[in-house]
Amino acid sequence: MTRKQLIEQIKLKRSFLCVGLDTDIKKIPSCLLDLEDPIFEFNKRIIEATADLCVAYKPNIAFYESRGAQGWRSLQRTCEIIPKSCLNIADAKRGDIGNTADMYAKTFFSKEVSGLEFDAVTVAPYMGEDSISPFLEYPGKWSVVLALTSNKGSLDFQFLADLSGKRLFEHVIEKVNALGSSEQVMYVVGATRGEYFKDIRRIAPDHFLLVPGIGAQGGSLQEVCAFGMNKECGLLVNATRSIIYASKGSDFAERAREEAQKLQIEMEQELQKIGILI
Repeated sequence: MTRKQLIEQIKLKRSFLCVGLDTDIKKIPSCLLDLEDPIFEFNKRIIEATADLCVAYKPNIAFYESRGAQGWRSLQRTCEIIPKSCLNIADAKRGDIGNTADMYAKTFFSKEVSGLEFDAVTVAPYMGEDSISPFLEYPGKWSVVLALTSNKGSLDFQFLADLSGKRLFEHVIEKVNALGSSEQVMYVVGATRGEYFKDIRRIAPDHFLLVPGIGAQGGSLQEVCAFGMNKECGLLVNATRSIIYASKGSDFAERAREEAQKLQIEMEQELQKIGILI
């Protein structure tokens, strides 16, 4: 999915919602557990219930690879049913160099090699250019680079400043800007860091930002939009637990839709505020 196509979907669906598929076998409804592939069946019903309300899905790879071969099969089947109108993001946070990075890129972008074909993958930039550039070699694919995350441990490194006062997350964004354009690169910026969106927009005014932390983690959608939205929206706001685990009963898909629709309505209002929608 190109940048232009993504913006078109945001306008069409009046939403910039990304639904996280962090599907935990211990948390899905018990009514699914006797099925041959309960993880896939759970994802399938969530996708069917929410596809018209969101513009992206983000499977967290750890929840699948932890289940070995069966987990990878569930992931592959899930990828195959995510609508083409939705950006398909592998939340893998890969970050290595050389041939290893090449292989990671093949894993998530080359269906001929791995059986998987994502539109985007999250990338950890700690090892520098070598850990990012292999992912940028795939035309039409997105590298979603970790910039400023929402976890408590982000304070350990991401805010460290040099003598000029420039913080590590700012160095990361500036460096990656030089490697790939806003047609290839997005940045992960946690919703719980709302006050820093201004700083990030100063460095990356045009890039899309993937924003986790809304919902269960307590981030404010309104704050994120106030400081992070640009003239083309420029945001993909992710919600996971508040949507996919809205119910532990057989009505889980219906309840997931209700929660997704609440966010979609709020997002529509934010898009109207800045004139993206009439």
